[in-house]
Amino acid sequence: MSGQAGDQPDLTFYDLMADPIIRAIMEADGIDERELRELFDRTAAHRNQQPGEDSEGSEPAPDEPLRRGVGIMLVNHDGHVFVGQRRDVLEEAWQMPQGGIDPGETPHAAALRELREEIGTNNADVIVMTRDWLSYELPPELLDRMRPRWRGQTQQWFLMRFRGTDDEIDVATEHPEFSAWKWVPVEHLANQIVPFKRELYRRVLKEFAPYLSSNQSERT
Repeated sequence: MSGQAGDQPDLTFYDLMADPIIRAIMEADGIDERELRELFDRTAAHRNQQPGEDSEGSEPAPDEPLRRGVGIMLVNHDGHVFVGQRRDVLEEAWQMPQGGIDPGETPHAAALRELREEIGTNNADVIVMTRDWLSYELPPELLDRMRPRWRGQTQQWFLMRFRGTDDEIDVATEHPEFSAWKWVPVEHLANQIVPFKRELYRRVLKEFAPYLSSNQSERT
């Protein structure tokens, strides 16, 4: 019996990792396999715990804070937006660069670092950032199955103007996030994003709309 109980978390873990939708959501939210495995181990330990036993080192899954991060809307001289295709997902799963904020790091510094780490260059000027932190939560079915440390993310978004040329962009970075990239018209952006993040993208687009119009006018 003990051997079977010990095997169950592995089966659940590998079942989830084989699900392309789960992998897309994991990558979009910055959850890697190591972190997911740690979450499964904690969940399995809690599930196997006898009533009245202490769960040393365990953290309650409900009411965990949202992960703090940044997102970057990078526009080129044509006013088009950079999006990358998640490298470990077969179906289309495009998104703008994003990532977590390291301890002691400002959102501005994190945005420039994430841009360099994900597309190989941060040759860009910050135009504006969102007035408030914008949040989203993971779908209930993912929360139920994964019991992640964070329910979602709260992000400071930055609109940046790319000052370089396309040959400066290289998504084959040290820790690659994207397998392909492209520039897309602003009006096509939200429809290419995973459904649970579309409302956040629409809020970003709405707040940046006046500056995007200005960027279009600077092409001449």
